[in-house]
Amino acid sequence: MPGKSVRMAITTKEQEKNMAEKKRDTSVSEAGRKGGEATSATHDREFYEEIGHKGGEAGGKKGGQRVRELIEEGKRREDES
Repeated sequence: MPGKSVRMAITTKEQEKNMAEKKRDTSVSEAGRKGGEATSATHDREFYEEIGHKGGEAGGKKGGQRVRELIEEGKRREDES
């Protein structure tokens, strides 16, 4: 049955793709977990409080808000032209 072998090949390719994606996601999450544990082992609560405050000061506006503003500014300039 030619149709069956073709379907099996597609399924195998799909399975390989899914496995590769899962492996990559696991690797990234595992790396993040290990990095977090290493940082936690070498830093105390004050460190986390300090970087939290710095992040709040530096961030200001969220990325999505800034992008929205830039789009609106571009539209205004386009209308002025």
